[in-house]
Amino acid sequence: MYRISLNTAITLYRKSKRQLSTDKLDPVLYKVKAIDYDDTEEHQLALMYDAIKQLNDIEKALVFLYLEDKNYHEISETMGISEINARVKMNRIKKKLKNILNP
Repeated sequence: MYRISLNTAITLYRKSKRQLSTDKLDPVLYKVKAIDYDDTEEHQLALMYDAIKQLNDIEKALVFLYLEDKNYHEISETMGISEINARVKMNRIKKKLKNILNP
């Protein structure tokens, strides 16, 4: 009987050495505040992309190149139009988008 209890104690001791001890975290440390998230920017982007979908293909291409921070010289080379024409079209597209977003 003594030998069984001794072997059981040794086995439990070895198992306790293998287990990693973890500290319990205070629940306050990992709480996320719901106030930090604001979806207005996402909503505005969704409205903008919906408005862009209403444009024709050439206007869409111009807007997307403009949104990629391409300058008018690069846009004109890509589109195969003059730089002045690219600026005029972009201004007209901006007015069109303003009218779509703010009727």
